[in-house]
Formats: sequence, C-alpha cells, structure tokens
Amino acid sequence: MTDGAHAPLRLVSMGGGTGLSTLLRGLKRYTKTGPVEITAVVSVTDDGGSSGRLRREFDVLAPGDIRNCMVALSEDEALLSRLFQYRFSGAGSLRGHSFGNLFLTAMTHLTGDFAHAVTLSSEVLAVAGRIYPCTAANVVLEATLVNGRKVRGETRISRSRTQISKIELRPGSPKPLPETLAAIAQADLITLGPGSLFTSVIPNLLVNGIPKAIADSPALKVYFINLMTQPGETVRMTASDHVRALLLHCGLRKRPLIDLCVVNSRPFSPRALRKYRARGAEPVEADVAAIERMGVRVLATDLLRMSSHRVEDKIRHDPGALGAVAMELAQRGLLRKRKSA
Repeated sequence: MTDGAHAPLRLVSMGGGTGLSTLLRGLKRYTKTGPVEITAVVSVTDDGGSSGRLRREFDVLAPGDIRNCMVALSEDEALLSRLFQYRFSGAGSLRGHSFGNLFLTAMTHLTGDFAHAVTLSSEVLAVAGRIYPCTAANVVLEATLVNGRKVRGETRISRSRTQISKIELRPGSPKPLPETLAAIAQADLITLGPGSLFTSVIPNLLVNGIPKAIADSPALKVYFINLMTQPGETVRMTASDHVRALLLHCGLRKRPLIDLCVVNSRPFSPRALRKYRARGAEPVEADVAAIERMGVRVLATDLLRMSSHRVEDKIRHDPGALGAVAMELAQRGLLRKRKSA
C-alpha cells in the first residue's frame, strides 16, 4: 500500500442498475492516467428477467447489475465485453439469458461463493477495479406502501403505482463483506447513485454495518441525484425527498451520511421531456434550499454534456461528466483527509 504524495485516490461507488455502471464507465479512464483505486458495491436484489430466473433456478445472487459493472470497468471494450453482454434469442430455455449472467452462475457453483466468482470473473475481463456484492446473503426487497400494503420483490415494487413509505431487506440485517467495510474505511470519496432510489441505492444502506461504516469514514460522501422521477418509485419526489428517504433508511441518528448532493444544471430538450412526461416521469426538482437545511451542501453542474444529447429523446447521465465530477470530489476528499490527519 502506498502512502504520502503517491497514495492513490480511493473511490467507493455504491448503487446498482444502469446508473452505477454509467459512473464506473466514466471513472475507468482515470485508472490509465494515475493511481486510482475504484471499488464498486452493488445491490443484488434484482428478481426480474435473466437475473430473476437464475435466482429462482440456481439459488444464486442476482448477477445482472454485477455483470454490467464488470463490463463498465473492463479493459477490453471489444470482444470479451460484447460476449458478457450477449443475450440469447430463440425459443429455447436460454432465451433472454445473457452470457455474463450464465458465466457468473457457473463460477458461483464451481467456487461455492458468489463474491469469489465475481473476483475471478473480473480477472477474465481485466476489470480496472474491485466489485463486491453489497451482501453475500440471498435477500429480497419488501416495500411498505403509504396505504399500508406490503409488496415483495424488486420487479413488483417497481411496477407499483402507489408511493413507497419504507423499503426493507428480507431476511433482515444481512452482513456485508469485510472487504467492503475495509474499502469504505480507506476511501477518499464515497458515492451513492445515480440509480433507482428504492431498488438500487437504498438496498445497500440496509445491509448491517454499511451506514455506520460510511458515517465513520473520513471520506467525502456524495449522493448523485437522479435526473428524472421514476414511475412506481419516486413520482412527485423532489431532490430533498430523495435525500430524506436515504437518511431515514440508513438508521443513523444525528450522524452525517451525506456531505454533498450533485444535481444536474443543464436544461433538457423539450422533445425528450414530452416523451418522458407521456410515461409519467418528470425532472427531479432541485430544491436546493431544502437540501441545505438538512445540513447537506449542493453542487449543481452539467451532467448531460457529450453523448447524452446526441440522442434527443433519451435523458441520461453522461459517463464522462459523472467521472470528471467524481474525480474532482475525490481530490477534495483526499485533501480533507490530509488536513484532518
């Protein structure tokens, strides 16, 4: 391990879905230009599509989000990455499965341990970082809606049109990997999101010990707010509502989990907004004053530059923009650690 001026920047990124893999893709380029250590901590509650079928048939953790993160951090942007993302067609039993999901499932059965299977698979892809499931326990999500009804399973929760009051893991209090806690303790920057609030980001904070480890870490803690609300999850929720939900679920009292929120400052194209509004999605309102009243600072910046606006009907975070912001914040985190040392 290197110390002093040559110490690497250490980033821990937590989440799931396409949001986390987009951030990782933006960070990967910096591992080629300097000492940068990236650790991804990924939620494993997906129960839909290929991941859901493999969970039910082979009793493994959901491999889909892990696979996407592996590909995002892969040094090989050509054949191997395309192979891991390859999805079988046809009418047989393989229909809909991705090769990467099947590979991770096979490695899990060979090694007897999902986390070890991820490590070995990452070596195959020459992944520029470390990837850990948020827990080794085979957990499922359970939501309590504002009307009191309980909904179990990530897919069913995402389809619900009633506002979510609380999200929990079943069985409760799963343990994190020791490697995850060690990475959090050593980090200069810890990021949450972007990604689905209740089904990608918060599940990581429901793992026993992770919120306390984040609060205890000297790192700068940052939450990347989503660009748009999600039908079935965050309808009519502002940015401060997102932050409030995070803090309520982490179970900490009077201890800061987040130092800073990053919100997008660039306007969306009218054409894209019309399409999203037709599906019940709206831009997440950046109610900065409300966030700051919670003791959380706000950074408003362009998160849509480069590729996001090449396709006007899609609103997406740009990997390059996310990566650049995260690296700048990691430098701030490192300086803060040195001053307090």
